[in-house]
Amino acid sequence: MRFSVLSLLLLSLVAHAAKRPNILLIYTDDHSYRAVGSYPGSYDWIRTPNMDALAANGVRFAHATIGTWCMPSRASVLTGLHQTGVKTMRMEGTYPGSEYDPEQCRFWPSVFRKNGYQTAHIGKWHTGTDTGFGRDWDHQIVWNRPRYPENSGKYYYDQIIEKNGGSGKLVTGYSTDNYTDWALDYIHARDGRAEDKPWFLWLCYGGVHGPFTPAERHLTAYPNATVKDPADIYPPRPGKPEYSRNWEQWVRGDSGAPVVKRGKGKGGIKNGSEKTLTDWVRQVNQAVISLDEGIGRIVEALKKTAQYENTLIVFTSDQGFAWGQHGFQVKLAPYDANIRSPFVVSMPSRLPSGKVCQMPVSGTDLAPTFFSQAGIELPWKMHGKDLSPYLVAPDAAHERRPVLTLYTGSKYGADTELPPSRENSTGYTQFERHGIPWWVSLTDGRHKYIRNLLAGEVEELYDLRADSDELVNLATRDSENNRLLEKMRKETVAELRRVEAPFVKNLPPVAKLP
Repeated sequence: MRFSVLSLLLLSLVAHAAKRPNILLIYTDDHSYRAVGSYPGSYDWIRTPNMDALAANGVRFAHATIGTWCMPSRASVLTGLHQTGVKTMRMEGTYPGSEYDPEQCRFWPSVFRKNGYQTAHIGKWHTGTDTGFGRDWDHQIVWNRPRYPENSGKYYYDQIIEKNGGSGKLVTGYSTDNYTDWALDYIHARDGRAEDKPWFLWLCYGGVHGPFTPAERHLTAYPNATVKDPADIYPPRPGKPEYSRNWEQWVRGDSGAPVVKRGKGKGGIKNGSEKTLTDWVRQVNQAVISLDEGIGRIVEALKKTAQYENTLIVFTSDQGFAWGQHGFQVKLAPYDANIRSPFVVSMPSRLPSGKVCQMPVSGTDLAPTFFSQAGIELPWKMHGKDLSPYLVAPDAAHERRPVLTLYTGSKYGADTELPPSRENSTGYTQFERHGIPWWVSLTDGRHKYIRNLLAGEVEELYDLRADSDELVNLATRDSENNRLLEKMRKETVAELRRVEAPFVKNLPPVAKLP
């Protein structure tokens, strides 16, 4: 069934009449959907019982692209806008130094504060040196990476932490456990929480970002893990654009198993031997265990404090991370293996349990959904859409909804007007650092279209149902796919115009169709 206007109005009335929910956004880092047991495509030997319990008691979205890398993903969460619409955000100084003008680049938690919510943020901060305490946040305990670039690599131990706008102090201990403990203090009202207000808490873990360090208690987990070599781990990859056709981050090691190409010189040694793909993937999933434990402790605390029934829990990640797929060991690229995140919404008192929604979602959808659930009007036009209809009826026959994802390196807002070219990639850009050009993609959950913003480059079209690994580029196969390709190309350009992407007037030409 499709939702009528009347149905949506009734849902809105119910939401306004009900007690305003607490909202908990659990946000992990570089965490692929493949590292969550409830997702098809995950490794069959991993165990994530608490993440899986959220899915069993909520709605699991099959296809989510929250962002393409750490900073723009977070900017989209805080604004409801793609990075092309985030004004004044910029990289500045030593990486990951960054700045923005809060008058022009507003973050929506400030609006929640004005409407009776208490807002809190715990964990990683990667969106300007200004963390917004007192403007956007009532309570804040953060690892401010842009302010302390010399400490920005300390993802797991010895972080410089700022509390409530104060000066940074070095904190020891395992970061995932620290963040969980601080979140528990907040939930139990031991530190920071006003018990007479609904709250929004953004719990922003740094795991499982590189160097992918597990807690010591998990170093021996998954001893019998095995990882099958992805089909296209080694080049060439016919039909792909030039940059990904010959991408080579993995080579055969002495044992014949894939090892990172830089492995012997830069950390690819394990106990005197080469660190294989299986070794790397095992290590990543060992680090996931502490995240899963933290989620379990937090849900239990919500239940003990009688807040569980009135708390909307959203579990997702800034983006995924490829391990061998298409030859990558990186995020950034437009393939699901690189950027697709887990995305689960749980509130059994109001939403269905154990359901799967096939409709794709974007990181820009988070803010409109939170405003809808809290019964607050949107303060500005956002690029994303309210997901509430999909939460109420996740397996209904909803109208087709294509979702846009884009990558403009480290450029934001007006600075995204001119895509870098092969001949001219001026300024500090991810194009220079990684060799991945700017791109846009559009997916409706069945098909996925990709356009790399380099002149004369081939477009990409995948049937995700028949080819979930995105191995066969239908755009280069034969003319039978041209009609669908042209349709999705037009839809992509229309979406770019809708969100007023500055570079839409400078789109480079694509290669001729077969």
